[in-house]
Amino acid sequence: MRYKLLIEYDGTNFVGWQRQKSGLAVQEVIEQALKTALREEVTLFGSGRTDTGVHALGQVAHFETKQNLNLFKIRESLNALIRPHLISIHEVTQVSDDFHARFSAIERSYTYQILNTPFPPALLKNKAWWVRTPLDIEQMQKAADLLIGKHDFSTFRASECQAKSPIKTINSIHFEKQNDIIKMHISAKSFLHHQVRNIIGSLVLVGQKKWSVKDFETAFKGKDRKLGGPTAPAEGLYFVSVQY
Repeated sequence: MRYKLLIEYDGTNFVGWQRQKSGLAVQEVIEQALKTALREEVTLFGSGRTDTGVHALGQVAHFETKQNLNLFKIRESLNALIRPHLISIHEVTQVSDDFHARFSAIERSYTYQILNTPFPPALLKNKAWWVRTPLDIEQMQKAADLLIGKHDFSTFRASECQAKSPIKTINSIHFEKQNDIIKMHISAKSFLHHQVRNIIGSLVLVGQKKWSVKDFETAFKGKDRKLGGPTAPAEGLYFVSVQY
């Protein structure tokens, strides 16, 4: 039987979602909890990787077992076994055999959070990128609108990216401001390595008026990572949801 997990986690103290040779990964912690609860080895398949320090509100993963599980009891067991790690299993649901957390996904959504204040964060430390210079989100949105649709995103692709092609399609991207917090919401079927963090790094240059919208467009169309802005810190990025 195949089961799907809906997972939230604070990525601050993890090397990311995927198991690594060194450091603790979110996948590893949950797999160990499943092994203890089910008394069998279980492999967990995630909907997407997140890097060191990146958080998740709606990561999805699946696993298989021959056992017919009580969904409420297994969720409670996993959450008890996972403590004190900052990982929470929100839901456990049974799914069909053809469901795959990664390959069945049709859209993934991320949010990038910026704290835009002249003073450093206390409660939001490791939860947002602190940018002290006032940002013009109207200009950032104008630049972001250029990214909608199918494009070559080489300017925002990490050098170590293993994707076969830099061509991706962004379905939506928009900003919202809540007091001192600025959020960029972005959705696509899939993303290149560091694509979202590289995009927001360049958009912040626009917001700070270090770049014009035209400068951003020139860098984007240049299809060269060296033309882009900095890679934004991992702590501002949240994996929000997956659509199937």
